[in-house]
Formats: sequence, C-alpha cells, structure tokens
Amino acid sequence: MNLRRNLLLASLAAAAFCTTGAQAQDNVLRVGTDATFPPMEFVENGKRTGFDIELVEAIAKTMGKQVEWVDIDFKGLIPGLISKRFDMAVSAIYITDERKKVVDFTDSYYAGGLVVMVKADNKAINKLADLDGKKVSVQVGTKSVSYLTEKFPKVQRVEVEKNQEMFNLVDIGRADAAVTGKPAAFQYVRTRPGLRVLDEQLTTEEYGMALRKDTPELTKAVNGAITKLKADGTYAAIVKKWFSNSAAK
Repeated sequence: MNLRRNLLLASLAAAAFCTTGAQAQDNVLRVGTDATFPPMEFVENGKRTGFDIELVEAIAKTMGKQVEWVDIDFKGLIPGLISKRFDMAVSAIYITDERKKVVDFTDSYYAGGLVVMVKADNKAINKLADLDGKKVSVQVGTKSVSYLTEKFPKVQRVEVEKNQEMFNLVDIGRADAAVTGKPAAFQYVRTRPGLRVLDEQLTTEEYGMALRKDTPELTKAVNGAITKLKADGTYAAIVKKWFSNSAAK
C-alpha cells in the first residue's frame, strides 16, 4: 500500500514539475533574427537594438512573455522556424507569396520599399515628380537602378558601388538625391544632420513577422498585441524613434 502511495505521490510530483516547466516555457517567446540590418535590427555596444527588436520586446510584454532571442543568418530564418528552433522569425522579412506557402505571417507591421533622400534644405525636390532631370545617386545592381530606368527615364542616374558612396554624393552636393531602401535611408538620416527622406515612397514592400502554420493561436495573439500597441501609442513612439525625418537627438 505504501509503495503504491509513494508511486502515486511521485507521479503527481513529476506531473506538477512538468506543468510548472510548461508554464514557464509558455512565458517565453523564442524569436529568431539576423541582427545585421540597421535600423531594423543590429548590435550596438554589444546589445541588440533597432526597430524590430524594440517592437518585439513591446509585443512580448503585452502578451506577458519574455523574449529569448536566437541569432541566425537570414537565409536560415524560415528553415529554423519550420524546424521549431524558435517560435517566430523577425528580421525585416518581406511578406511574399512564396514564403506564405510554408509559413504564416502576422499582419504587416511596417511598410518598407524604395525612398528618396535629399538635403534638408533642398527646396527643389519635395515630391517624386520633382526627380525628373535631377542627378540621383543609386547603388549598382539594386532595384533602385531598374526602377528609375523604367519609371523615371529623365533622371540622371549616378551609379556607385556602395551605399556610403551614394549618400556621400548627396552630402557634398554632387547628387541632388539618392534612392535606396527605406530602412537604410532612415538609418543614415537618423545619424547625420541636414538630410531628410521624402514622405512619398517610390515602392512599398510589406514587412511581416513569420510564424509556423501549426501555431495559429500564437499568430492571432501577436496580431492582437500589435493592435493594442497601435491603440495605446507605443507603436507610433517606436516608429518615430527609428524612422524620424530628423537627425538623431
């Protein structure tokens, strides 16, 4: 009788331990990211930071969870998610039909795409139509080149090898504007005085947080958290911090 009682108590203890462990795990949101793409996610002074990082931390807090970050190369994000190395992948991932075949996405949480950067005191370029006839620096081999060639044939393209060269030409006045990806443009403007990004975008690419297809409730919960953050002003504050048209303060 005592043996059976002891076995029962041991079983109950084990079950309680497992339940506690499961509950503890339920409070953790494991997120895969490639923190090499400022201002979305990058490492500064040995710490992850950026728009995606702050937004995910805010989402987790709203959900009552702690974030456990998993660092992985971008190309491994979707395979790592599918193989259950983490619960969610967030790393400036565009929502595409091809990716949607294998993973689910949250609602779009930010719209990237091509934008125009000019000097803050440039009065000649205030809208996209103003680019016609102007010198515009672009990086060779990027979408910016083909887009301007097709949509803005009157633009005088100044093609360079590196992003930094492209920005420098605007800085020194050898180009009237630069066309590049929205995150890169805002990161540069955030850290350098006297520059701004036009409000009107050339193209729009939607960013989404990727989750497995077998966790629809988690996708729903993350979407709910994003909605709450937009309603209480937290989302707007994070956007303003990382995508302000003014230089860093």
